[in-house]
Amino acid sequence: MSVLENKESWAKSFREGWLAKLQKTGKFYWKTYIFPENQTPVAGPGLDLKSSRLMLISSAGGYLTDSQKPFDASNPLGDYTIQKFPSSTPFKNLSYAHEHYDHTAVNDDPQVLLPLGYLREMVTENRIGSLTSVVSFMGYQPDISRLLDETIPAILEIARDEHADAALLVPS
Repeated sequence: MSVLENKESWAKSFREGWLAKLQKTGKFYWKTYIFPENQTPVAGPGLDLKSSRLMLISSAGGYLTDSQKPFDASNPLGDYTIQKFPSSTPFKNLSYAHEHYDHTAVNDDPQVLLPLGYLREMVTENRIGSLTSVVSFMGYQPDISRLLDETIPAILEIARDEHADAALLVPS
């Protein structure tokens, strides 16, 4: 099963439509952007979280303030890189580089986009087996082909390296 049905058709429409208009005019024509859509949902088998390693994946653009480079939040075509940090990271050590959502809620309560305290509590209560590192990316990625070819494989590589059994995606 592919993550996106008709990837080539979507990519062609993206290049010839939205991207071409952006490159020609320097303006965003979101009314012409074609959101990808599958007829069949992507799914996998269920599992028991009590004995699973869970990976938190966030599209909030979080990164370690003192040791990681911020995402290129002002890039009109997005930033397709990822950052990884320990699930034990204190919130005070994190910053967010993302210009496409209101940061008020995450500034008031960082668990809105990174529910690390709740997940650590669930591990302590034996409701989740353990946590892997957190994977973070900037969710503004209009070129779905690049997301599928660059971002997702990088996340999957970390998931394999850290023996993740399940993932929780918290979108921004």
